[in-house]
Amino acid sequence: MQILTQARRFSDAKPWSFWALVGVAGASLFGMVAAFGTAPSSAEVAPILRPIVEELARPVIEPIDGTTDVFVREERIQRGDTVAALLSRLGADGNETLAYLRGERKAEPVFRQMSPGKTITAKVSRDGTLLSLVFPLNGGKDQALAIERDETNRYRVSEQTLPLETQVLMRSAEIRSSLFGATDAAGIPDSVAIQLADIFGGDIDFHRDLRKGDRFSVIFESISHLGKMVRTGRILAAEFVNGGRAYRAVWFDGSDGKGGYYTADGKNIRKTFLRSPLEFSRVTSGFSSGRFHPVLKEMRAHRGVDYGAPTGTRVRSTGDGVVEVAGRQGGYGNVIILRHQSQYQTVYGHLSGFAAGIRKGTRVAQGDVIGYVGATGLATGPHLHYEFRVDGVYRNPLAMVLPSAPPLAANQMGLFRERTQDVITRLDDIRTGNLALLD
Repeated sequence: MQILTQARRFSDAKPWSFWALVGVAGASLFGMVAAFGTAPSSAEVAPILRPIVEELARPVIEPIDGTTDVFVREERIQRGDTVAALLSRLGADGNETLAYLRGERKAEPVFRQMSPGKTITAKVSRDGTLLSLVFPLNGGKDQALAIERDETNRYRVSEQTLPLETQVLMRSAEIRSSLFGATDAAGIPDSVAIQLADIFGGDIDFHRDLRKGDRFSVIFESISHLGKMVRTGRILAAEFVNGGRAYRAVWFDGSDGKGGYYTADGKNIRKTFLRSPLEFSRVTSGFSSGRFHPVLKEMRAHRGVDYGAPTGTRVRSTGDGVVEVAGRQGGYGNVIILRHQSQYQTVYGHLSGFAAGIRKGTRVAQGDVIGYVGATGLATGPHLHYEFRVDGVYRNPLAMVLPSAPPLAANQMGLFRERTQDVITRLDDIRTGNLALLD
């Protein structure tokens, strides 16, 4: 290996230049921009650089359990992966292992839960025999499916609880094209992006309001097994700057056992209604007193908002309520109508189907999945028709001011300030760039 080194005499001949380079290196290391003297030009440094060739010792690989015939390997599930492809990358004999997994009922989750990003750990012999496999299960239950080969060369399948560690991570990013594009670039999991949209969805319409240059900071829990992230936990605090206006939220679990997100002064950030019934989509037709109907071929009022999305996209209840209608109704096709308190109604039309348990009289909570996008009724393609009514009067859900949930009670404010002071300080440090204080 060739290593470019600097001769010792450089530091002896030009001490001021040597310490200038040390200063610049230090500035780079700690992420600060500063000047520590005048650095020499490249022409001045070049004559005193010379190549040195060194032989590096090969790393010693320690055998597992005292033998070189057993190897532990890890692989992350890729998008579009099959069980066969995963086993091949793990170095396991796919034919034997696949035959067993397909014939074992308890091993069904291996085929049904191939979630991209999940880390699989396997112990494999030199000849490709799978000795054990640990497959984390979906659902955030901290459980894994363990497949182990016993002394009689038979496999046994069992569920095991993973030993987990919780860490607090801090990330910030800037919007260049989309929320998911920004989170991907910053190494922030999709689950955190979805939480961000849920938290700030009452103030920011993530379909229409995002602007290039918007930025956000987030402090969240990371749940790990053997140093590998298994899932994310809750967002503890976040700031989103949209169009120059900053929105902040911190998680607080009060003495009454009811947790939620609040502003720094204790106002409830949760609105009574979400701004949109879909997590992410696009508005294809807005609220209007008159538009040309694509099916009826005539001008008529459009008293709702249409969201374009693929068939099967999950539709959420925008507020706590009770199902008044869940069935087929004229031009709406499959429709759900929810009653919220006494004066509000929300309508979800053209659905392809209803979520399990959704029927007249069912109580739903804000954010619950109630149905799926479709193209039933008078629709030219898959989309959701969403209406918002106040005392029977149609209102534009994208323009109206949504009512807020109640703020913290006065007797909770002392505990709130005590429990949230640390994360609010960390948000301040992220904003001001004091990154060295965050560790």
